Parts: sequence; C-alpha cells; structure tokens
Amino acid sequence: MAINVVLVEPEIPQNTGNIVRTCAAVGANLHLVKPLGFSVEDRYLKRAGLDYWDKANIKYYDSFNELRDKYKEHTFYYSTTKAQNTYADVRYPEDCFIVFGKETAGLPEELLRENREWCIRIPMKNDIRSLNLSNSVAVVVYEVLRQSNFAGLVTCGKLSKYTW
Repeated sequence: MAINVVLVEPEIPQNTGNIVRTCAAVGANLHLVKPLGFSVEDRYLKRAGLDYWDKANIKYYDSFNELRDKYKEHTFYYSTTKAQNTYADVRYPEDCFIVFGKETAGLPEELLRENREWCIRIPMKNDIRSLNLSNSVAVVVYEVLRQSNFAGLVTCGKLSKYTW
C-alpha cells in the first residue's frame, strides 16, 4: 500500500529527520510543504535521519495548495487534536495522504473546518496538549500499514537473517 506523509511547515529538524527514517523504513513518500523551519542541510536533521536519506522519497512544495492541486484525485486525512474520529476509525484507501501540521501550531483552523469529515486524532489524556510529531506520524503510518497486513514489509514470519 502506498502511503503519503505530508508535513506542513515543519519546524524541528530532529522530528523531520526521524520521520524521514520512518518513511524510508516503510516505503512511504514524504511531502514537505515550505517554509521549513530549518535547512535540509541541517546537521541535526541529517543525524536524526541517519543514513536513510537516499532511501526516502522526499518531495518539496512551496504551498499546501500546490500539493493538493497536484493530487486532486487522492484522499487526504488531516491529523489534529480537534477531530471527532480517531486514526483507527478510518479505513485508509490506497495511496492516501496523511497531513500533519507544524509542531507549535498544528494545521490551520480554516483547513480543518473545511475538511472536518477527513480529520483524525490520536487519543490521549485530556490534560496533554499533543504528542511529538514524529511519534504521531509513526502511530498513524503503522495503522495504515496494519490495515493492509503490512503489505510489502518483512514481518516476523518472513525474517531470515535475524531469526534465532
């Protein structure tokens, strides 16, 4: 199953580096919407992504509208703490896009209002503001993969060099 992770104006290089590593590990496409709060040459970004940069499919956009216009026929889900549906309530279609906002502000309120039925959240205690962005991406991406029975990934029953 093809998965597309979208980061809208990410601010923290270590989070984006960790997300690069997650996307490389599962074959997800990463779409970065500018402005970025760091340089892609940032040493913290590179360190967090380790040596996975060449294994990740990363695309850059000047605006979210540019990305949406390019993929008009695809389904977009918007991760927010304000959604009614949890990420596990959704049956994700092939080649969907999971959109995450910047660490300090999330996604724009107007975008969330316009797409209320496509908003998803990760359940957590009421007095907690949010989860770390890279953790949130991993939680949702692995749910999408679980629904496809981890298609295209090595599972425990198929390991060879790591079995004991």
